[in-house]
Amino acid sequence: MLPRENRIKKKKDFEVIFKKSKSFKNNLFILRFLENNLPQNRFGFVVSQKVSKRAVIRNKVRRRLNEAIRANEGKIKKGIDVLLIALPGIEKKNFSEIKEAVSLSLLKTKLITPN
Repeated sequence: MLPRENRIKKKKDFEVIFKKSKSFKNNLFILRFLENNLPQNRFGFVVSQKVSKRAVIRNKVRRRLNEAIRANEGKIKKGIDVLLIALPGIEKKNFSEIKEAVSLSLLKTKLITPN
């Protein structure tokens, strides 16, 4: 799990990101990002009941997205809020596919640089 200072929790912060951010969409999720003028990055995850009616499945998807971000956290440039909105179908994918999709999305949005 991400440290507390790296999580987006407040409704106001989510609303600002939804209104002012840039976005990138693939078949598994929508990635929204916005500069936050803070020394650290913050991340948020939205997994609605459209993905699954079962909370167990939604939490599993949230944990997988969280872990995929944590794997790339050191490479992401500082001072960015990132919001990942899961789309229906992500619950059928395994962790390696989700991790790969997150890495590719971060590369395409130029939030990380290629190695």
